[in-house]
Amino acid sequence: MSDTPFGFGLPPEEPENGDEGKKKDPAGGGQGSGGQGGNPFGANPFGFGGPPGMGGPGGADNPFAAMFGSLNPNDLGAAFQQLGQMLSYEGGPVNWDMAKQIARQVVAQGTPDGVKDASVGPAEKSAVEEAVRLADLWLDQVTPLPSGAGTAVAWSRAEWVEATLPAWQQLVDPVAERVGAAMGDVLPEEMQAMAGPLIGMMRSMGGAMFGQQIGQAVGALAGEVVGSTDVGLPLGPAGRAALLPLNIEAFGKDLGVPSDEVRLYLALREAAHQRLFAHVPWLRAHLFGAVEGYARGIKVDTSKLEEAVGQLDPTHPEQLQEALQQGMFQPEDTPEQKAALARLETALALVEGWVDAVVHEAAKSRLTSADALRETLRRRRASGGPAEQTFATLIGLELRPRRLRDAARLWASLTDARGVDGRDALWEHPDMLPTATDLDDPDGFVHREHLDFSELDKMLGEAAEGRSGDGGRSGDGGPSGDSEGDEGKGDGAK
Repeated sequence: MSDTPFGFGLPPEEPENGDEGKKKDPAGGGQGSGGQGGNPFGANPFGFGGPPGMGGPGGADNPFAAMFGSLNPNDLGAAFQQLGQMLSYEGGPVNWDMAKQIARQVVAQGTPDGVKDASVGPAEKSAVEEAVRLADLWLDQVTPLPSGAGTAVAWSRAEWVEATLPAWQQLVDPVAERVGAAMGDVLPEEMQAMAGPLIGMMRSMGGAMFGQQIGQAVGALAGEVVGSTDVGLPLGPAGRAALLPLNIEAFGKDLGVPSDEVRLYLALREAAHQRLFAHVPWLRAHLFGAVEGYARGIKVDTSKLEEAVGQLDPTHPEQLQEALQQGMFQPEDTPEQKAALARLETALALVEGWVDAVVHEAAKSRLTSADALRETLRRRRASGGPAEQTFATLIGLELRPRRLRDAARLWASLTDARGVDGRDALWEHPDMLPTATDLDDPDGFVHREHLDFSELDKMLGEAAEGRSGDGGRSGDGGPSGDSEGDEGKGDGAK
């Protein structure tokens, strides 16, 4: 990732056939776009016209006075109208159209090593399809979960951007909404009477800010990911195993491993993720819900936001970018927030640990480089790769499976003790999965007797049918006693 992955500067050209002949973005950059050397938004991405008083005294204490200090109240309406026209976005907390446009242009610029995006050729498509097909055959022997990849696709970087933006929207919107609310909170008291139109303007500005940030981040990330599940979450469409041949080539360049082995190992990981998310129906919602639950507890540092807005110079928009890069998100120090973070980190570790263990079992006797590739991928995930850094900067949250190795050891021990069927049966219900405490004591968890929730549901169903058959009478406890008892059991199985 570049040193300034969230910069406002935009590249001047489209990818070389970057997404299979799709028409070029009409809003693309170029020296004539906006007149600012490839930035279609010009030197001032948010369209501020530079009203009198900008940067004047008192800016840190009263950011809007600094911005509109010499304007009388009658002139403020005209200023807001002008800004409203320039920031005409109306929608959610993020301007996703802007994010998409910028991400595609970042992709067009190419990676720092000078490699630009290009269409995926027939030979590369065929190689990816064959790798996923073979990966699924190998995985059939190490897990009872059937294939989850209805199709195997080879994506360009631009195609990855298009396919994953809906998932990024689901992940980022909760925090962006909090930022939009916080921007209204920094209003000076003398402007409270005009809060309505000002808040609207600030939310449009917030949508543009996040659109800029996310577009830059996703575009940079597209230059380094190798598939659709690099962050441990299903970013692509369900049932579609996706690999990026151009990035796989870059990933394996200095490893000293044959390219076909690198491709096949990464196909194993992608196909294993697809199996898990396809056949554990509650898992996707569980992970995305954990992210959202954590996001609800994030605080926005309004002092940083206030300072950034107060010092905003229309000729130096990078100042706002730098302020945002320093981070304005802080997790609340509450038991609920700590529990939310623990749930998220444990869930990510369990997913990545299962994939790690299953892929290693499938590859260790077939690929001579399996151990080296495993260690490389472990370090890439556990040390916080580009995906984690990107997301952390955007919303103050690292999608890093900190306990990946602990989880992988636990899944491997479960395989030895219970076999693959017993191991993967734990995915039938979230309450059956190991907890963070279990990762501390894997042997204790492995040899502990677990309740079979499917059998419990069956027993409860049979008991309910029996009660309906004898008119609702059951034993000495009476209807009310049995009802309470069954509710208690039912709660345990939820």
